[in-house]
Amino acid sequence: MKARSHHQYQDDRHLTAQLGATGLRLTPQRQQVYDVLRQKRDHPTAEEVFMRAKKAMPEISHATVYNCLDALVKSGLARQVTVERGATRFCPNMMEHGHFHCHECGTVYDVDLPAELPGVTVPRGFKPLRHEITIHGICAECATKQK
Repeated sequence: MKARSHHQYQDDRHLTAQLGATGLRLTPQRQQVYDVLRQKRDHPTAEEVFMRAKKAMPEISHATVYNCLDALVKSGLARQVTVERGATRFCPNMMEHGHFHCHECGTVYDVDLPAELPGVTVPRGFKPLRHEITIHGICAECATKQK
């Protein structure tokens, strides 16, 4: 069995604490699904998470993956990302940010945004909790292929 690094132990403690704050416990399945989200930050769909998790945990089911994703979202460890009418994607980056969706390859990238968006005014008395911004276009790699 592969030895876990100090950083992995810190991640495990954070995961356990976040789940515990919502009355949930860390299970091997939740750990596996969370690891899948963090290993390749490409905003996978639930189906993609299932396929990746199954490689390391062959006995995991679709239902378990969906339940784990739901638990991670409810615990503030992942967020749902919806671009257009496609399947919901999942993102483990809980810092405030936007997304760039490439219409050629379908990849979704994180985009840094300021905490307060200049020029955006909310009605008086409203208190924004977070924002969701998706920029649609063509990524650099796909743009290079078009030339």
